[in-house]
Amino acid sequence: MALVPAGTAAPGVVGRGDDSAHVDAPQLRLFVMGLFFIFGGITSLNDVIIPKLKELFTLNYTQAMLVQFCFFTAYAIVGIPGARLVKKIGYMRGAVAGLLTMMAGCLLFIPASQTATYGVFLAALFVLASGVVFVQVVANPLISMLGKPATASSRLTFAQAFNSLGTTLFPYFGSILILGGLAKISVGQLSGAQLDAYRTAESQAIVHGYLGLAVALALVAAAVWHFRDALQGESHEQSGGLVGFDLLKRPRFGFGALCIFLYVGAEVSIGSLVVNYLKQADVMGLAQESAGKMIGLYWGGAMVGRFIGSGVLRLASPGKVLAAVAMSAIALLLISTSTSGATSGYSLLAIGLVNSVMFPTIFSLASEQLGARAADGSGIINVAIFGGAVIPLLTGAIADATGSLATALVLPAICYAVIAAFGFYARRPAGS
Repeated sequence: MALVPAGTAAPGVVGRGDDSAHVDAPQLRLFVMGLFFIFGGITSLNDVIIPKLKELFTLNYTQAMLVQFCFFTAYAIVGIPGARLVKKIGYMRGAVAGLLTMMAGCLLFIPASQTATYGVFLAALFVLASGVVFVQVVANPLISMLGKPATASSRLTFAQAFNSLGTTLFPYFGSILILGGLAKISVGQLSGAQLDAYRTAESQAIVHGYLGLAVALALVAAAVWHFRDALQGESHEQSGGLVGFDLLKRPRFGFGALCIFLYVGAEVSIGSLVVNYLKQADVMGLAQESAGKMIGLYWGGAMVGRFIGSGVLRLASPGKVLAAVAMSAIALLLISTSTSGATSGYSLLAIGLVNSVMFPTIFSLASEQLGARAADGSGIINVAIFGGAVIPLLTGAIADATGSLATALVLPAICYAVIAAFGFYARRPAGS
């Protein structure tokens, strides 16, 4: 990525002969890791509020998955405008805009609770996710610049480990705060004003959690604003074609964007079903709060895997590693759906471990040699994260139609099969 105009030198920016650049700015690494931690943790809280809202509003699986649909639809709508905004105002100011938008989304949970309306909760999640998109458009290419291009996959995987730290911690404490307070009352026994009052009271746990996040986001935004001019001389090449979608004509990038769509869809589908899957009598028969805490194992596996994968990807072909972990995910799904008890439950949770390197490796492989088009590529890949809206909704529909969560997991398995094919396809460096 070209960060400075031709013939201009900026502090901390090292030019390269291939029209790319990397930033020698160690002080930015902590900032970027923090961004990964924040948006990862907030995204994983959806896995906690899905069973909460499913219980409060007596939803089926398809309706409950609208939480993920509204959240990840923001990627399709905001991804490209987000990239354009970042190109206009710069990475650091773009991060501030994203953090403030996330804060606004958190505050919208207040009217959502007061009206006890499912649609208002979904609207709040969409605004929250829009801010996450802005932050992610900044974070992915920025971490790729914080070092040599040859080790971009390893570096992005390491950063994703901090994303996974957030996804591990947030659901655990979120389960205590949000799921632990469920009253011992059946919603089916209530109606009218009693039902509305019950929903308002029970949703206060959600409000309290997100109000705390709003305060934290305001503080982080203030800190980032202090470093708004850290990348002096920053510039971006303007996109060709319609909002940069001409990049999809490149086979490697187009295939990779499809795999981001499928990967996020598969990962989110599994995470969204963890609580209800582990509650099943033939799996682990856990209570709702206990099952919610287990979400941390799913995302914690991704965290451990990313720290390990950061080293492995320095030694092995990223494409071959991607193919291997995708096939491992399919194997774990087969084990989980064909067994029962702890074996079934823990094999599903173990998919988090093999998921660990998929997103950063797909992103890096797809983005090879984008150069000054990296911001456009990041915007399009953020649009591809829309898979987190579509695949979970389809998975929920299959579960409702068949009455079986195990059968519904066939769809994520198909997604992993396509990802394995991309890993094999991209096993050699671009242009070789």
